[in-house]
Amino acid sequence: MTSSPAASSAASPPASPVAAPGTSTGTGTAAGAPAGADARRRPLVLRNRAFGAVWLGQILTQAAVRMFQVGVAWWIVAHAVPEAPGLASGLFLAACTLPAVALAPAVAATIARFAHRSVLRTAAALAGAAAGALALWAHGGGLPLAGVYGAALALATCQAFFDPCLTTSVPELVDDADIETATGFELSTQSLAGLAGALLGALTVDRTGVSGLAAGCAAAYLGAAALVASARFRTAAPADADGTDGTDGPAGPSPRRPLLRILAELPSVRRILICFTAANLFTAAVFVVIPLYTRSVLFGGGGTVALLEAALGTGALVGAFTGTRVPGRPTVAGAWCLGLMALALALPGLFAQLPVVAGCLAVAGWCAGAVSVRFVALFQRMVPTADKPGFFAVMQAVLGASLPVASLVFGSAGDFLSPQTLCLVQGIGLLPAACALALLGSRTPEPTVAEPAGGER
Repeated sequence: MTSSPAASSAASPPASPVAAPGTSTGTGTAAGAPAGADARRRPLVLRNRAFGAVWLGQILTQAAVRMFQVGVAWWIVAHAVPEAPGLASGLFLAACTLPAVALAPAVAATIARFAHRSVLRTAAALAGAAAGALALWAHGGGLPLAGVYGAALALATCQAFFDPCLTTSVPELVDDADIETATGFELSTQSLAGLAGALLGALTVDRTGVSGLAAGCAAAYLGAAALVASARFRTAAPADADGTDGTDGPAGPSPRRPLLRILAELPSVRRILICFTAANLFTAAVFVVIPLYTRSVLFGGGGTVALLEAALGTGALVGAFTGTRVPGRPTVAGAWCLGLMALALALPGLFAQLPVVAGCLAVAGWCAGAVSVRFVALFQRMVPTADKPGFFAVMQAVLGASLPVASLVFGSAGDFLSPQTLCLVQGIGLLPAACALALLGSRTPEPTVAEPAGGER
């Protein structure tokens, strides 16, 4: 659930009384999926071609945005801003996270009103156009830092629409029995994207500059738009009464409740999100700390940044696929994971050897991936169908609200404090959030029971 190796971040619970849009309790398959028990043994992305296409599209978009973020952050620290690189990289990462927070109401309204496939396709295509324009500008020379910041805002704005729309669309692509599996695949894209972006971002900047980086991002976004356009979203069940009309998602506006009321009527969910928002103040700083640590402590280059980011992404990938096997209630398991993550983020402040740092980041990534899959699957069950478009936009905004603050605070502090000190601050700062989440265990409903709207149980 944490947005660091992982945004916006369950032991496979049985079906909730609250049905998801477009799902059924039977064994029917989504568009393009073969029927039968034998087919269900195949991986979901192979037996459900529509979900597989959208999933690959998400991998491409998130890989592009991570490649851009990692590459530009390293370009700022190592090449573009010799003075105060911490503040400059912090401002850049803040620009990458601000749209998800500021545009939450517009995102929720758009997802509720327009066909989900159209929203996904348009967001990916516009991001591809923005990245392509930046590539041409950088290739011509004289690219100012402000132009890179502007491109970061544009790409982050498109991603702010893409990610919650895809999460909302999962029940339109898969059966109810496959929701947890689909959630695991969907959340694993952030890990795969982090891995691919880490391996390519800094290395691409060292070899081809910002122009080559932006061109690669543009190709990934346009490929994602084509994949989404090829997928068929299935018809929602009439009983859902959410304004859908066919294979492409919602047909028109439906009554929407204020976003804050959605959280107000889900007290257990609200408390969990507050805990993770506090945790993100410290976990999100890892993306500021890694390039500063590489340059000032490890004295490495783009290859070292790629290795550390890859360790983080690999851990998150494994966590996304193994998170459902972590025993215990989600709140208890999440608290233990946050505590382990605190230790993993703090240790590089005491031991500056590259293998130790890479191993600690892999553990931190695993914790983030495991926590994310547990809680997003839980929310899929607990949140009423009609509120899901608004809720996932609110979730992205609430969790993302701490990211610009973390980027600016830790980026500015990086110009005065050593990266090792910042690592210790990260680890210590996570402990209160872990304790608070553990205390919520007895106050959170079981995932098998949907939380009723309207307040405390």
